[in-house]
Amino acid sequence: MTKPKSWTLKSIAAELGVSNATVSNAFNRPDQLSKARREAILKACEQRGYFGPNKAAQSLRKGTSNIVALVLADSVEYMVSDPVASSFMRGVSSILEANNINLLLFSGNNDHLNNVVDFVDGFICYGRPRNQGLVEQLKTITKQVVTVDFDIGRNTSVNIDNEQASYDIAMHALRSPQDHVAILGLRLLDEERLCRVQAQPNFDTSQSIAHQRLRGYQRALEAKGITLADDQIWNVPESSERYAPRLAKEVLDSVPRPEVLLCMSDLIALAALREAAARGIHVPEQLRIVGFDGIDEGQRCVPTLSTIHQNSEEKGRLAANLFVQKERQKALIAYQVQLGESS
Repeated sequence: MTKPKSWTLKSIAAELGVSNATVSNAFNRPDQLSKARREAILKACEQRGYFGPNKAAQSLRKGTSNIVALVLADSVEYMVSDPVASSFMRGVSSILEANNINLLLFSGNNDHLNNVVDFVDGFICYGRPRNQGLVEQLKTITKQVVTVDFDIGRNTSVNIDNEQASYDIAMHALRSPQDHVAILGLRLLDEERLCRVQAQPNFDTSQSIAHQRLRGYQRALEAKGITLADDQIWNVPESSERYAPRLAKEVLDSVPRPEVLLCMSDLIALAALREAAARGIHVPEQLRIVGFDGIDEGQRCVPTLSTIHQNSEEKGRLAANLFVQKERQKALIAYQVQLGESS
């Protein structure tokens, strides 16, 4: 099979026997040519495998690329499988596509932004990246940055009040100072393992949404007069089928078995609901469970899940609109306490 030829503007113009400007006008300035002549040139270019002047060179000349990098908190593989992140990305892409802007997914595990910074108009960052070095780079780059679910002082961000939201949902699940409680945390530690957090360190609540939610749960425990055992905060590195069922098994195997599970995601809470059902543990009579996020599956399960509902798709649309409109705004969006039958 013959290898396709790599055309340039100059070579394709010579091939067609026209000037460079004529080919350029066919792609970029259609008003300069008759309709029939333009269509003939475009068809001839397409037949030969030439689809227009070099976009990278055009971007350098114009100073814009019409590409936005979406920096994810974790790997692309993990994030696209997460229903909350997928909903957020759907919201972002709906706004960018309407404005003829392309979206580039960028893993939060990458070493440096240098690979893409020259080719994008800016960054939308969904969650604090796993690699802390990216956060430091985002603070100093000159291009536009919108952060979501964390803040780096760039004056454009979208958040919910994670601490207050987790406090609100926990207050519905907790009953008395005698409650045995476990907190099922999501990436509280920077470790790739499922484990107990053996002590209750003084977490910096600005670090991540997980630490903000932990503080909200702790505030609710204090308000109810409940002392949390030192070994009843659990860390799971990701909210996935790889880890959530294992976490649910380990927590329900602990002695004394908790009566309340405060979960930092709906996927973790749903895994706990399934494990409780498999063991014949009645929810909420013997075990109360709350989640966080408000994914659709939580309202389809039996019993329905008590959770915090945040509109992730709307959050994505807002972040993208702030980017497109170049607004400098710290937006705090509403959440809803969604009471189900699990608490």
